[in-house]
Amino acid sequence: MQKITPSLWFNNNAEEAISFYTTIFKNSTVTGQAYYGENSPMPAGTLLTATFQLDGQEFIAINAGPQFPFTEAVSFTVYCENQQEVDHYWDKLLEGGGKESQCGWLKDKFGLSWQIVPTIMPKLLTDKDKQKAGRAMQAMMKMVKLDIATLEKAFNGN
Repeated sequence: MQKITPSLWFNNNAEEAISFYTTIFKNSTVTGQAYYGENSPMPAGTLLTATFQLDGQEFIAINAGPQFPFTEAVSFTVYCENQQEVDHYWDKLLEGGGKESQCGWLKDKFGLSWQIVPTIMPKLLTDKDKQKAGRAMQAMMKMVKLDIATLEKAFNGN
């Protein structure tokens, strides 16, 4: 069991969300489920909570109504080794009604915010050469989905 597990509050669509996320990320599975019983705020048999893993990271889903919707104040970053991986997560997380933002940010159809980031990005932005890092930052600021080749060209002054 991991020491800290993020809990996600869903508006009565936790089962759909879990199914969506576990098809996108490798090594994902549902590890436990609890259901509302009789005389509960939801119909008996409705999912109450579930634990699930996305690529080995454990999460808890709570199916409890509209009181606490997602905001950008909490988000998840997905680090990607190459452009193919960036494209995969970007496209999959947008399926079904997600919305693009900028600088690699998107909201999925459940309203959860994600940033899809190439693993090279921190290296480019923290390079000792401030001009190179600045060019990479300026290129990123103009992007919606991050493009590794364009970021590297900007970094190298091409």
